[in-house]
Amino acid sequence: MCDFVSQNKKLFDELDSLIDNLPETDESALIYVLKEAQGIFGYLPKEVQLHIAGKLGVSPAKVYGVVSFYSYFSTNPVGEHKISVCLGTACFVKGSKDVLAELEKQLEIKAGETTKDLKFTIECLRCVGACGLAPVVVVDGKVYSRVTPEDVTSIINEYRELEMSC
Repeated sequence: MCDFVSQNKKLFDELDSLIDNLPETDESALIYVLKEAQGIFGYLPKEVQLHIAGKLGVSPAKVYGVVSFYSYFSTNPVGEHKISVCLGTACFVKGSKDVLAELEKQLEIKAGETTKDLKFTIECLRCVGACGLAPVVVVDGKVYSRVTPEDVTSIINEYRELEMSC
């Protein structure tokens, strides 16, 4: 734990500054602080959760309970580009499981994981409400409709090329 804290001292200092400037530094600020901490660190590892618990005077169990309850929070690193595959009924029937399998194959990770270079994370959704466009993949908020396994390479390359042009 000390290694993570010392390696990320500037980030912890930023988090402390945020907490120290809150009007209330107790349980009422917990969700706000967790949201901001995730923005600072990119995710909420155990060390960050314990730090927040200590700063707000709440139990680590309470912090973990909130983190694990809300799907917005992540305890694992999240890639720069989040790829969401809809597995709702319409998308599933029209082949989203095959699209997911191709994404997993090409990125060499499973759903719920992040590539080693922290560029991509794959997640599954139950429904994005675009059944007429099934199967749907959403990357960083951009919706791709009627996606086939053959489309996966061009979708991934679009985001790899973004990296190269920056």
